[in-house]
Amino acid sequence: MSGGGSSAPGRFADYFVICGLDTETGLEPDELSALCQYIQASKIREGAGCFSSSAVEGENFEQTPLRRTFKSKVLARYPENVEWNPFDQDAVGMLCMPKGLAFKTQADSRDPQFHSFIITREDGSRTFGFSLTFYEEVTSKQICSAMQTLYHMHNAEYDILHTPPTDSCSSIEDCNGTSVSKLQRFNSYDISRDTLYVSKCICLITPMSFMKACKKVLEQLHQAVTSPQPPPLPLESYIYNILYEVPLPPAGRSLKFSGVYGPIVCQRPSTSELPLFDFPVKEVFELLGVENVVQLFTCALLEFQILLYSQHYQRLMTVAETITALMFPFQWQHVYVPILPASLLHFLDAPVPYLMGLHSNGLDDRSKLELPQEANLCFVDVDNHFIELPEDLPQFPNKLEFIQEISEILMAFGIPPEGNLHCCESGSKMKNLRACDIVSDKRNGNIAGSPLNSYELLKENETIARLQALVKRTGVSLEKLEVQEETSSNKDLKVQCDEEEFRVYQLNIQIREVFANRFTQMFADYEVFVIQPSQDKESWFTNREQMQNFDKASFLSDQPEPYLPFLSRFLETQMFASFIDYKIMCHDEDDKDPILRVFDSRVDKIRLLNVRTPTLRTSMYQKCTTIDEAEKAIELRLVKIDHTAVHPHLLDMKIGQGKYELGFFPKLQSDVLSTGPASNKWTKRNAPAQWRRKDRQKQHTEHLRLDNDQREKYIQEARNLGSTIRQPKLSNLSPSVIAQTNWKFVEGLLKECRNKTKRMLVEKMGREAVELGHGEVNITGVEENTLIASLCDLLERIWSHGLQVKQGKSALWSHLLHYQENRQRKPTSGSFSTSGVLLDSERRKSDTSPAMSPLRISLIQDMRHIQNIGEIKTDVGKARAWVRLSMEKKLLSRHLKQLLSDLELTKKLYKRYAFLRCDDEKEQFLYHLLSFNAVDYFCFTNVFTTVLIPYHILIVPSKKLGGSMFTANPWICISGELGETGVLQIPRNILEMTFEFQNLGKLTTVQIGHDNSGLYAKWLVEYVMVRNEITGHTYKFPCGRWLGKGMDDGSLERILVGELLTSHTEAEERQCRTPPLQQSPSMIRRLVTISPNNKPKLNTGQIQEAIGEAVNGIVKHFHKPEKERGSLTLLLCGESGLVSALEQVFQHGFKSPRLFKNVFIWDFLEKAQTYFETLDQNEIVQEENWQTRARNFCRFITAINHTPRNIGKDGKFQMLVCLGARDHLLHHWIALLADCPITAQMYEEMALIKDHTLVNSLIRVLQTLQEFNITLESSLVKGIDI
Repeated sequence: MSGGGSSAPGRFADYFVICGLDTETGLEPDELSALCQYIQASKIREGAGCFSSSAVEGENFEQTPLRRTFKSKVLARYPENVEWNPFDQDAVGMLCMPKGLAFKTQADSRDPQFHSFIITREDGSRTFGFSLTFYEEVTSKQICSAMQTLYHMHNAEYDILHTPPTDSCSSIEDCNGTSVSKLQRFNSYDISRDTLYVSKCICLITPMSFMKACKKVLEQLHQAVTSPQPPPLPLESYIYNILYEVPLPPAGRSLKFSGVYGPIVCQRPSTSELPLFDFPVKEVFELLGVENVVQLFTCALLEFQILLYSQHYQRLMTVAETITALMFPFQWQHVYVPILPASLLHFLDAPVPYLMGLHSNGLDDRSKLELPQEANLCFVDVDNHFIELPEDLPQFPNKLEFIQEISEILMAFGIPPEGNLHCCESGSKMKNLRACDIVSDKRNGNIAGSPLNSYELLKENETIARLQALVKRTGVSLEKLEVQEETSSNKDLKVQCDEEEFRVYQLNIQIREVFANRFTQMFADYEVFVIQPSQDKESWFTNREQMQNFDKASFLSDQPEPYLPFLSRFLETQMFASFIDYKIMCHDEDDKDPILRVFDSRVDKIRLLNVRTPTLRTSMYQKCTTIDEAEKAIELRLVKIDHTAVHPHLLDMKIGQGKYELGFFPKLQSDVLSTGPASNKWTKRNAPAQWRRKDRQKQHTEHLRLDNDQREKYIQEARNLGSTIRQPKLSNLSPSVIAQTNWKFVEGLLKECRNKTKRMLVEKMGREAVELGHGEVNITGVEENTLIASLCDLLERIWSHGLQVKQGKSALWSHLLHYQENRQRKPTSGSFSTSGVLLDSERRKSDTSPAMSPLRISLIQDMRHIQNIGEIKTDVGKARAWVRLSMEKKLLSRHLKQLLSDLELTKKLYKRYAFLRCDDEKEQFLYHLLSFNAVDYFCFTNVFTTVLIPYHILIVPSKKLGGSMFTANPWICISGELGETGVLQIPRNILEMTFEFQNLGKLTTVQIGHDNSGLYAKWLVEYVMVRNEITGHTYKFPCGRWLGKGMDDGSLERILVGELLTSHTEAEERQCRTPPLQQSPSMIRRLVTISPNNKPKLNTGQIQEAIGEAVNGIVKHFHKPEKERGSLTLLLCGESGLVSALEQVFQHGFKSPRLFKNVFIWDFLEKAQTYFETLDQNEIVQEENWQTRARNFCRFITAINHTPRNIGKDGKFQMLVCLGARDHLLHHWIALLADCPITAQMYEEMALIKDHTLVNSLIRVLQTLQEFNITLESSLVKGIDI
């Protein structure tokens, strides 16, 4: 994408620049990069005593003068300025020679080095630079003598510092292989003996990235200066030609122009192809290998911080540009600095996602690199084939098949999929393994006509062995690997560039098509889920951040399960949000962004295909089918060049101008180069008519995205979420500039925090949010996890902003550890004693009724919980677990506030500009986090499912009815969503105990009972409380009934259904003294135990309503995605569950014979059973259907009566209802019982069960449960196998 404004003429290059040593100003040390090196060196010295190996190698401030950096200057640029691309002197100077000037002597190697760079402007548009750095002899006597003086000074200092004792010298020699004296000689300079060389650089600044062409132009210019024969024309002619006479090829065209020694060809894709990209993908795969490239690609898509590390600037650039190009149709939205100049190293602690390239000097290893934060960092050591990934990186969808597809292409081009560790040397050797060459050889008759199988050819290659192992797992056979023949059907076509270059084009397009195809497959139906704004564009822009622009939940619910971890995070990224924004803004085809247009047309094709072969929504891997077509387009452009530019020609130069000395790049004649031809007659004359006809606007379709028109402005404003800084200002950095940059970061972090908390709350709050117009909300477990993970990332970024010294991979955890250490040293600190006081007063007030002592709120205690979990091995993991635990306990804001209240510690750990030392912002940040207390998260319980958790149990028997005389041995069994404890014996007369068990998840039921031993085996239990001692969640299980033979319904055990009490922070005072006042089953039933007649009578309308509510609850439960369903047990047996509603039905109009004898529903059901069984024996013929229903009913009643468990009559009724619901029999049984004569005997005339219309509507309601597959918790059906 180019950044030209609409007035830019279509010129190939905007500037030609020369940088180097300014002999007038002489040697100026490059303070900033020197300072960076000094700081690094001093760290090294502190770490390893004063004489470390690195001091020997001279990698610090006492470096030999030849190794120091000096300031480079822009010596000349032609033309002076062009209005559509103002010249940025600082940026060009820094990026042409990022390390400043380098000096060498004749002893060093002095090969020219090429690298490219990017300058990103404020508005996000880009200009490209290509520079060739070479060495010239220093002719200035002053500079040579200055260098000599520096050496004398240096040697004197060096001798004072380093006079090692004799024995240590030999050991140094062993470990480094070179002795100090040798090194000194190697790095020394003697004016009488040595020739001094200094680096110089020539550079082209262009609007579009034609890397290969620019490289050739510069190399040929350099060759002209160094070759013994002068070039045919003065250098000015060639430079004038490239600046003013070579046009940019329009989209879909190719162009040929002349360099000094030969033609140069470049071609530009049409608007319906993948955008221009001119770096060799091959090199990236050789350097890193497929596996690493895919992992790096995944990190980039999820917007992690990415740091590339290499000693070659061009490699940094190639890797960065390739990774961002492969993201098509998405675009990197954050800081993008593929070459980070030494003076900008402080930028590495930017608390935002970035993609940066750091130059290594080839001497230090990775461990010397002090990186501010690594929790979210992907570190790529390009030269050593090594990549460090952030923790819990999700898999890219279909990763194995994807790698297999890429590998096949690479192997067809003779590139081993695991990369080439020494690709610099082996690049040339690899050519002999080219399958395609052999195929063409066969056509020439050099190989016998046996069918050539590339597999045979590659069998020796170990890569293949490895690949095959991988492939076997994916079920693809490699025997079938076809060798790709040259795709052109007509073999006589001759491409106009050399073979090697054409192969680079081919490989590039094939790999890019495969990557693009992944997204067209994955997002084939994305348009359906785009939420078009209901209001007009203006108001949409102003409320942009609050609006949902994509229905994420519905999109994810359609995706195959294995894709979810990746996709749910990807949908949260800035690049995805911006992509959808463009989609919303470009309704009509014409003003559609070119990238979007290409993507949409591809998606349409896939959709057409899928109408015939519906593979959408399956995880079936669809290989790329567009390769041939894409290759063809490139080949046609290269076979028939659309346009040849004017040849270079003599200019009006004065006699004697244009001469130069061999080996020196001359000072060019600025008068002839400063302005182009008056009317650009050259390009006009040669341009074919159709080029001229093409409206200029059309030529710049590629610029649409970056045109500073209204649309772009809106998007920039609407979408500046935390990426307030796209690019550091490349000017000489004063402290004020650095401070300003950091201030922007602080603002960005705060904004991001506000948006994140808002988004998470909106997702959680559900219904209210929908009413406020935030789109459909049904958050999935995966999505909640994603949001929490991204909150953890944000916290890590905040905590690593402005760190003094980095410790450990997680800045947050290391801060917590410092805090813990301080507290252990002075345990009398305020926070503890206050919480102790709180405890005492609480206890005193609450002595009146039994309750649990409240959990102490302690940040340190929560840390210890995490430290005790053996499964979490890393600091980053611990920090995340701690954040999750604090969120679940609703203490995150409070804990962090306490952590930051230790101001001395914060001062010690953070620089003045750090986010955590900006008081107002810190307060606002904590305030945003406080809003999480409004919702319940189970983000710790649901994630750490295997950890041991202490549970605290409190059983509250009734005070009134002689609980103290109870003689039997009680037991209890607790069940949760993740498991159950099994029977736990409770020591007699102990009502409070704690035990450890593997995480049970959210608790659902408690079974409590006793063994009926002793004289007084009756026990009236009010309720049971169970608390998770780590998360503090407290559950209450109301009971309010007797356990004992002959009491109540004669039950020795009961199943209690629990509910979570409101969080301790809000309800601390209330919960600790009295149980919350709520109508629980216990209240109703307690009255029953004294006399059933006092039971609050519900009328038939209320009973029907209760049944409707209960059934509705179950239906809703099954309509939720599986991961978010609550407890089904609560809906069946809870306070207003199905069991209690049906109990009301059967209680209605039930005759109670004598005043003191209780009759239970179960008694009625048993009588009905006897009646049905006698009918069956007397063989009174009923219709078959009726018979099976009646037999079923009897079978269930018998089974429940024969269970070894001592559950009472009401417990049996509960079991029957649950089993009936599970097997979809309830409505049959109601119909049976309504017609049964026993009902007539036992119910009053007005009873609901005798009213046919009411019974029919009840049956209809219960029938709605038929479509659901109800699974019962084991505690409900223990001891029954039906």
